[in-house]
Amino acid sequence: MLARVADRIFWMSRQVERAENLARILGVTSNMMMFGSAALQRQNLVAPLSITGTEEAFEARHRELDLATLIEFLALDPANPNSIYSCLRWARENAHEVRWQITSEMWETLNGTWLEMRAVRRDRLTGDGAATFFDWVTDRSHLFRGVTYGTIVRGEAFDFSRLGTFLERADNTARILDVKYHVMLPALSEVGGGLDHYQWAALLRSVSAFETYRALYKDQVEPIKVAQLLILERRMPRSLAACLDEITQSMGRLEGQQDKAARRLASELLARLVNADIDEVFQGGLHEYLTACLADISQLGARIQRAYLGGA
Repeated sequence: MLARVADRIFWMSRQVERAENLARILGVTSNMMMFGSAALQRQNLVAPLSITGTEEAFEARHRELDLATLIEFLALDPANPNSIYSCLRWARENAHEVRWQITSEMWETLNGTWLEMRAVRRDRLTGDGAATFFDWVTDRSHLFRGVTYGTIVRGEAFDFSRLGTFLERADNTARILDVKYHVMLPALSEVGGGLDHYQWAALLRSVSAFETYRALYKDQVEPIKVAQLLILERRMPRSLAACLDEITQSMGRLEGQQDKAARRLASELLARLVNADIDEVFQGGLHEYLTACLADISQLGARIQRAYLGGA
């Protein structure tokens, strides 16, 4: 497969996944604004910008940070390359460029999603309207992923699509968990209280992991078990271990002339996660561990770009 074609498929799927992740984050943020002090609400508003690395871009364009402005910036702003609007637009354009490599169902799903996205009215993205929009984005991402899995031939296009999806998902999971500890962490007096419990439950729901947590641990939500689930639990589809497992499998099916460095790093990252102990992770510092994970994921993305997608 030509590198430019692989690049389009990779980013098509990565952008759909990014749009879904943004919708999940904004949905949880909207819910959290109903609780806590003014200072805590401010932290909740800052969290999505920290997760997406867009604090400076936001501050350059907006004087005040409130929920409406945050949603406008991260959901609908065409000038923000990481907004839901921009992600769905570029996913559709990438799909258009490789229509002959993907199925008609995949194309129709993305094209239909983009047409509906263009018709979204800004004045309706408040209250229940915002929640309905976030659910719609998530549903369309699920539909695209399901259509892809159910219709595309198991070949290079399928594997590059999986690479984009799970690399983006791993990055997002690590960022969300890290920000919970360093932006949304409550005061010591609130640790273990009702609000703290609600925040951890909200974190789990933002990655569709609340029911999984209950099924596996069957007790009160505890930070160390949340970290265990989202970092090391391979049965959890959005955990770092599960994502690296999928990435490693996809790369194992691809054949590249210069992909040894990328394959080696993916295997090393998976091995570290499989053999890690959550108590040791906490002893060494969760933030430091997640920062290292994010650096490794970024490096893996760069190596994948060089090996398969025509990057420098």
